[in-house]
Amino acid sequence: MKMIDSPLLTLETAASKFAALGSEQRLHVLQTLVRAGEDGLSMGALGEKSGITGSTLTHHLKILAAAGLVRQERQGRSIICAGADYKEVHALSDYLLRHCCADATTEKDCPHG
Repeated sequence: MKMIDSPLLTLETAASKFAALGSEQRLHVLQTLVRAGEDGLSMGALGEKSGITGSTLTHHLKILAAAGLVRQERQGRSIICAGADYKEVHALSDYLLRHCCADATTEKDCPHG
């Protein structure tokens, strides 16, 4: 399994980031932004693609941004949203997989060999 160079998260930081993803809508918003790539999406496009609009979208983005998983940028009159520095998303998944199979009794017990 290829691990990218990402910052190590503490238990508390990881729990905070996972808590921000504790809503199906927020997880869907993050997935939509990750799928969009580095260029991100405007608020309108994000709302259209995710099916979440208005103040509800703003609320979810605020929580995701506070957790460091989404960043928001203004370009002219539009707000462009992007999956946060992908390092944060990778760091969160790396946190779960960091000790993958550490307690497996044999290599064949580990799906990631």
